Amino acid sequence: MQSQNSQNNKKNQDDVCEVYHPHEDSIERVKKYILAEDEYSELSEFFKIFGNPTRLKIISLLTYEDLCVCDICEALGLNQNAVSNQLRILRAHNIVKYEKEGKQARYSLTDLHVEMIYKMGLEHLNE
Repeated sequence: MQSQNSQNNKKNQDDVCEVYHPHEDSIERVKKYILAEDEYSELSEFFKIFGNPTRLKIISLLTYEDLCVCDICEALGLNQNAVSNQLRILRAHNIVKYEKEGKQARYSLTDLHVEMIYKMGLEHLNE
């Protein structure tokens, strides 16, 4: 058992520097790219939006075509309240927008960046 613990400790240490010796030149080069705390907070909140499977499903559908709420409900097999709640969150974070077409609300992604984020995440998973 002692040998196994010893091996586990070694594995746990493989991903850290064996000697703590910061490289000042590298630190100085990258420090200028550190954002303000509020920017990191906003970015973190933005990425949390992508952390809900239903919202991701809606985004995935909208990468292919603008859809009304009824179409989204039918495609996902969800009721209008469930879809509407998620769309409200996506709208509040500027991920989707809608236009009224008569008595229907037709949704689309706000811009190409949202589609790119979704597709890049999917591509990363499929590597």
